[in-house]
Amino acid sequence: MNVTLTPSTTVDRHTSLDPVTFEVLKNAFATSVDLMSEQILRTCYSFVIYSRDFSSALCDAQGNTVMQGSGDIAVHVGTLHFQCKAVIEEFGDDIHPGDVFAVNDPYKGGTHINDVSFIRPIFSEGRIIAYAQNKGHWADIGGPVPGSFNVAATEHFGEGLRITPIRIWSKGVYLQDIAKLLVGNTRAPEQAMGDLHAQSEATAVCEREILRLAERYGTDTVENAMQETQNYVERTVLRRLKGLPQGTWETTDYLDLDPGAPEGLVPINIKMTLDGEGIHYTLEGGPAIKAFLNSGYGTTFSAIYAGTKTFFPDVPLNSGFYAAVTAEIGPEGTVINAGWPLAVTGTVSGPYEKIMNGIFEIWSKVMPERAMACAFNLEYLLVGGRDARGADAPYFMWYDWMAGGWGGRVSKDGSSATAPVFGVGLAVQACEGQERLTPVLTTMHQIGTDSGGPGRYRGGCGVEKGGLLTDADSSVMSYCCDRARSITWGIEGGLPSIPHGVWLNRDTEEERFLGSIFSSVPVQPGDSFFRPSAGGGGLGDPLERTPEEVLEDVIDDYVSVARAAEDYGVVIHSIDPDLDEYKIDVQATSAKRDWIRERRADWLLVDPREVAEKYQSGEIDLLDVIRRYGVILDWGTGELFEETTRQHREQMMRRSAGHWKS
Repeated sequence: MNVTLTPSTTVDRHTSLDPVTFEVLKNAFATSVDLMSEQILRTCYSFVIYSRDFSSALCDAQGNTVMQGSGDIAVHVGTLHFQCKAVIEEFGDDIHPGDVFAVNDPYKGGTHINDVSFIRPIFSEGRIIAYAQNKGHWADIGGPVPGSFNVAATEHFGEGLRITPIRIWSKGVYLQDIAKLLVGNTRAPEQAMGDLHAQSEATAVCEREILRLAERYGTDTVENAMQETQNYVERTVLRRLKGLPQGTWETTDYLDLDPGAPEGLVPINIKMTLDGEGIHYTLEGGPAIKAFLNSGYGTTFSAIYAGTKTFFPDVPLNSGFYAAVTAEIGPEGTVINAGWPLAVTGTVSGPYEKIMNGIFEIWSKVMPERAMACAFNLEYLLVGGRDARGADAPYFMWYDWMAGGWGGRVSKDGSSATAPVFGVGLAVQACEGQERLTPVLTTMHQIGTDSGGPGRYRGGCGVEKGGLLTDADSSVMSYCCDRARSITWGIEGGLPSIPHGVWLNRDTEEERFLGSIFSSVPVQPGDSFFRPSAGGGGLGDPLERTPEEVLEDVIDDYVSVARAAEDYGVVIHSIDPDLDEYKIDVQATSAKRDWIRERRADWLLVDPREVAEKYQSGEIDLLDVIRRYGVILDWGTGELFEETTRQHREQMMRRSAGHWKS
């Protein structure tokens, strides 16, 4: 089945609402959604949701989104209307005051099974006028792996509990048996039950606010305002599009690999057309991969919406925005449209951010004044088992994600240590809270030197984090990420950043590089682990960055003295690093930059096998391999990935070398 998104036909384009009332109600809708968020933040049980992995929305009677929260997770926002419509389709006329529904089904427009939505109809004058929805990420939803991130799963049966639209409250009556059935399939049922009640009550907060507005302004006026709020956004977007260049642009980004196929990056092709009537996308992806990094249609459309919305930051996001966009994502069974029962739990680390970054690149050409290179990839590290600190050794899930770097921008460096583009409202989990709740000690957490992609405008820096497993039994580790091979890229001459991946017992005789995607690796008390998050890609030729700016990066420990010379051609002498005393060697810098200019295009033509041998012997380091020679290896063994290298070099030729001046 081909899936095509077309403009909404449910929005009434005519209204008699006066401007003042419209503006008051539009902002009141935003407040009603933010009140939901404040409620869930104060009453949730899980540390994951407390760290803001949740979103809220107000939908109209047809399920169209009227308003999102101001701090929501990007991957959620483009799917909430799909899930609301799924409830409407499932229950039809059998929806009553006091009902609350739950759903996490990724095949009905959801994200992944950890994201559980609670949806409450809002009745006024005997009819449904709206729906309130809250979606939160449950730390565990069952399945064979603690945290429910089973990399090896190829179907959802190996991931966890799929919740098709189901009633949890019926006409105000709590269906305790249904709720217990859901939470009983998780490793932390008390925590899940607490979140279930917190999320449901959050929707009641929104309901009370909307009914207050209906009582004050009238039900018909509130419904008109919901329609006009969507109309306003659609008109605004279409008006702005008319002032932009018209034409077609396209690009390709990649997943690291398909575990069921020979090595090689997995392409996702994105084409966008502006024709004065709207924004039109066509996406193509290969067959679904043999892992859980595929994307359902809801997540793919969410990536399209979120990537596009980034270039219209002041425009509210609702179904009026979606109405200005059409998209075709092709038949089911692909990496970007994985229908039932293909595994999709890792989608946000897989196709989602690849689509977003590809759209960033396209819109950087349409709106060069807002250009931005590739941002780092979302990653999750999970350690789960039994907490031996407690008498009954309860299950624990140490569930962690890191900040990282966004791409260099057209007039400034990228943001460092920032939330991933999948959800800019996401908070880094507090180490103190993690250590109190789980037997995992944080041993380091700092900015990663040399992690930002070099460029005229440097990519933002990533973060390095280390941990130590303490009093734990029967524990395993899983990691969901990407871009160990499809390295975060630069544009307009900028260079890539660094690869993702986890090291176990680094700098010991038992050191192992586990890579960027694995699950159920046994770990013991005393095992240590380390991982970096990538920085953003660079924008512009790094040889055009002023030596003074490079010196400031060295002083700030964003760039090392060695990489200042190798990546930027700036020779800096250390006088007293403790006092931040360095000196630029002007003559040596001029000579170094001339030397790099003469050779750098040829470096991308060097036999990759020769590069691999130099890396294995220690003659060159990892960043030389990636940034200078455009070669991709197994970063643990040094094994050459020939096809991946060919694809990586093609990207570097287009995005980097093609913009260098001789």
